[in-house]
Amino acid sequence: MPEGWAEKRVVISPDPVALAESVAPRFLSRVAKRVGEGRLAHVSLTGGSMGSAVLAAAARSPRVGEIDWSRVHFWWSDERFVPRGHADRNDGQARAAFLDALDIPAANVHAALGSDESADLDAAAAAYAAELAAFPGKEGAWPSFDVCFLGVGPDGHIASLFPDRTEIQVTDRSVVPVRDSPKPPSERISMTRPVINSSKRVWLVLAGADKASALGLALAGASYATVPAAGAKGRKRTTFFVDQAAAAQVPPELIDQEY
Repeated sequence: MPEGWAEKRVVISPDPVALAESVAPRFLSRVAKRVGEGRLAHVSLTGGSMGSAVLAAAARSPRVGEIDWSRVHFWWSDERFVPRGHADRNDGQARAAFLDALDIPAANVHAALGSDESADLDAAAAAYAAELAAFPGKEGAWPSFDVCFLGVGPDGHIASLFPDRTEIQVTDRSVVPVRDSPKPPSERISMTRPVINSSKRVWLVLAGADKASALGLALAGASYATVPAAGAKGRKRTTFFVDQAAAAQVPPELIDQEY
């Protein structure tokens, strides 16, 4: 494994509900610690059912009111290029589950442009890259996320980086437009692998037996070009939070009972 990247570990919960309830307090504790040290926290969110479930579980915690959210910035690893307010947008799901309940400046929630705000997908991707560049980190012209949440598809995709496509190979840009996505909607905006892998912690959250094969391949060191989840690595931690059904092919030595 390349120097500077953490070993991949797996944390298993019995079912999707327990999984969300397990990840949420860890997320709030990480943000609280960072903000409590007087620093900004940058968090990259993901879409999908588990992404929303984690945020909804976090919203129910009394600890939410103890955090200074003015020092937290939220981003998305990918977004569907549809109009603002469309049910397919990841930011809308996150707002409904969590963000709308926070006392947070609107400027701290960094959502990509919708198709009703930019007629051109390339321009929307460039605009998101420029917004990321306003918060450069040590690793590049983008923030180093304290936590980067990712979902994993049954095909092993992360964000909108799909297997055997050019987007997963891009290293000279922070954001790419995605056309003819194998999963609808067909047009998307995605962060690239260098941005994801400059995160301090990459947390991949997945549930269901249909994810077991992709998880097994990612842990076995499959090519990231074929199994993009295999190429997701945090600089401090790379953790797969999974339910029992998704864990069918996890080697016992990778299971972390302590974290």
